[in-house]
Amino acid sequence: MNANKIESINMKENILWQQQDRHHRCNSCSAKPNSCSSPRDPALNRSTPRKSKAVAAMEVELKGMLTDLQNLKTSLSDPSHQASIDQIRLRVENLTSLAMAGSTRRSKVKDMSAEVVDSNPYSRLMALQRMGIVDNYERIRDFSVAIVGIGGVGSVAAEMLTRCGIGRLLLYDYDTVELANMNRLFFRPEQVGMTKTDAAVQTLSEINPDVVLESFTMNITTVQGFETFVSSLKNKSFRQDKQGTGVDLVLSCVDNYEARMVVNQACNELNQTWMESGVSEDAVSGHIQLLIPGETACFACAPPLVVASGVDERTLKREGVCAASLPTTMGVVAGLLVQNTLKFLLKFGHVSPYLGYNALKDYFPTMAMKPNPQCSNGPCLERQKEYMLVKPARDAAAKAKMEEELSTIEIPIHAENEWNISVVDDCEVVVINAQTSDVLPEGLTRELPDADVYQQPTTSKESVETVDDLEDLKRQLEALHAD
Repeated sequence: MNANKIESINMKENILWQQQDRHHRCNSCSAKPNSCSSPRDPALNRSTPRKSKAVAAMEVELKGMLTDLQNLKTSLSDPSHQASIDQIRLRVENLTSLAMAGSTRRSKVKDMSAEVVDSNPYSRLMALQRMGIVDNYERIRDFSVAIVGIGGVGSVAAEMLTRCGIGRLLLYDYDTVELANMNRLFFRPEQVGMTKTDAAVQTLSEINPDVVLESFTMNITTVQGFETFVSSLKNKSFRQDKQGTGVDLVLSCVDNYEARMVVNQACNELNQTWMESGVSEDAVSGHIQLLIPGETACFACAPPLVVASGVDERTLKREGVCAASLPTTMGVVAGLLVQNTLKFLLKFGHVSPYLGYNALKDYFPTMAMKPNPQCSNGPCLERQKEYMLVKPARDAAAKAKMEEELSTIEIPIHAENEWNISVVDDCEVVVINAQTSDVLPEGLTRELPDADVYQQPTTSKESVETVDDLEDLKRQLEALHAD
């Protein structure tokens, strides 16, 4: 029995060595594509001259498996060998996932194309430009977006922006992936123990290698973390000619008010437009909010009760109690957040200042909040003064643009009017003669009398004579009584 097991293990070992040798030969033959028999995707024309992280991890796993197999051969008589076998099984599963991740990664695409082919990852996105929704969709590659909080909403928002082809993503989080995160989206079980930023970069780079990803594993609520956060937003290495900060929009996807106040402080200091999002503790409602320093209310202009009261929200948490979480609500809020991000960046549609979501009633409330002149945030008050100085000029420009649009003569869509169709204004009152509604074309007659004539009261000659006879009879009766 032991001899059969050893022979089986030797066969598996030889197969693993062959796979490892074939893998090394495929990596080393990238300079000689004709000498390798491994399949290639002609549409993507993949060629990797250097080993990827997934390939290196596969090699480590293979070597570990070979070591375990060697140790197992010498300890088959030991009843505790079952644990080693289980360990090998886990390694095989991990190796399989790594192989799947490393074998399907595409090469970078230099320019976006609207060509409708299966190998073009941007054909469906560029269709927005062809349909007139967006003027120039390829501009999305010029934008940088910072996402603070890579949790249930932030991770999904990062994935959506990556699939949309955003130019650069900055990811901020200090937490690690846990099994408790698996009820939400994006993260995978094999990423448990990794930092959320590293796990996000790993997945997003495989989805779209064209996106520039920068991760910051830190807590922005600390002094050092805040300084690093502000400094990273100022960095213009991606676009040297960009005015203002180095990012076009900041997305706040955090789950506590302390972090929201930190993002609010940084964006007010830098005069940086940002969007805030959140999901309720019962996981059935959420919201997104656009915050433009000086123009709209900042997060400190109308703070929630827990912030205004000065209570440390960390003291409100109880042991063994956590907030509810639904991937559906997280996905809806993330979708609304990214949808408004695209509208804001690519200048199409209307971006709501505040958009709520109530899953129980399918209710989407909207509102706009003006800045508070007595806001407790100093930079917010400075931004308000700056906005009031430029507001008259902005209003005049908006009015001139509106008048120009109204004065433009609209060209009729259809130059020819074959069917003599006329458009009637809603304010015009049209009087319709009811009697003409039943007029028949020439040559047609009705079998029954006309409805209008039929309903008119008639007075016949016979009825008049009957009335006269009654009057005569009455006079005769009166004469008899008189006698």
